[in-house]
Amino acid sequence: MRILSNADIEQVLTAGECMAALETAYAELAQGMGANRPRNHTYFPVEDARHPGFRYRFKSQEGGNVSSGVWALRITSDIAGVETLPSGVQRRRLLPAAPGGRYVGLVTLYSLTTVEPLAILHDSVIQKMRVGATSALGIREMANPDVTVAGMFGSGWQAGAHLECLLLVRPGIEEVRIYSPTRENREAFAREWSERTGRKIVAVDHPRDAVTGCQVVTCATAAMDPCFDGDWIDPGTHVTCITNPDGTATRRELDDRTYDRAARIVVLSREQVHHDRQFDILGPVERGRMAWEDIRELGEVLLGGAPGRDRPEDITVFANNTGMGVQFAAVCARVLRLAEERGLGHIVPTDLFLEETSP
Repeated sequence: MRILSNADIEQVLTAGECMAALETAYAELAQGMGANRPRNHTYFPVEDARHPGFRYRFKSQEGGNVSSGVWALRITSDIAGVETLPSGVQRRRLLPAAPGGRYVGLVTLYSLTTVEPLAILHDSVIQKMRVGATSALGIREMANPDVTVAGMFGSGWQAGAHLECLLLVRPGIEEVRIYSPTRENREAFAREWSERTGRKIVAVDHPRDAVTGCQVVTCATAAMDPCFDGDWIDPGTHVTCITNPDGTATRRELDDRTYDRAARIVVLSREQVHHDRQFDILGPVERGRMAWEDIRELGEVLLGGAPGRDRPEDITVFANNTGMGVQFAAVCARVLRLAEERGLGHIVPTDLFLEETSP
């Protein structure tokens, strides 16, 4: 069995590889050739004495698809809570509570044919890339093709992956406007990514500036409250979010007005909407603005079973509304193959994980 660190994974996983693996996985899931258990969070009443309100949390998700040949179980063992920034904005934060000021996030892969464990991988590089790549697939299918100006909320780990993937699917973008609550962070992000991409990446001082005049608006934050006012959105804009209520917190990135103005709403998982009672996505249905059947899944759109948009002037929304085990199966299987080709990682005897009697 092979153990792969984030450093190993960074050597082989590109945004393009990730996007290709996920596109196959979502299509297979929609065709009944994949399976996924909804993501689950369990909080336990053990707090960090240094951070009141931060409690132990265990998160898990699992899934697999035929072409990957694996079943994946992704877990995180966290101390999690909500912090208030100097600006007054609240966001979810995970504490580096493991020895050495580190985190615990692991993906275990099991063979669908021999049932043995094949690999254990660190999850954070894959985590950020699979979210950015999924949002980009939504943008590719739903945004107008002639986008030149985009807005982005966030200036951290997820925002970087989203920007990289955005430019892959809309290479004609000339300018990206960045807003996050802390000036220093958004300005540093803009400088770094301007140098890395050769594009005009600019920090803006008001959230409205990352919405008005932008044909694509992406939220890639850990926010607890909506990032902007939906009345600011121009006709024809495509909007992406990655934060929705998760069964333990009523956090969201988009307000009711954004959802109500959308002519098309697509989600990654309809099942997760009900599992987590994602009231932001359900809002337009409960307010009578559209039927539940009108909210489609990304896999359906990728297969041509539902259009990404009907008219150029439509406002469209893709709610990247959950992490899925099938994502980790598809991406980690590809990472494992590439790592094996390059001899990366540490090998431990698989026999250590096998038993002679029935479980």
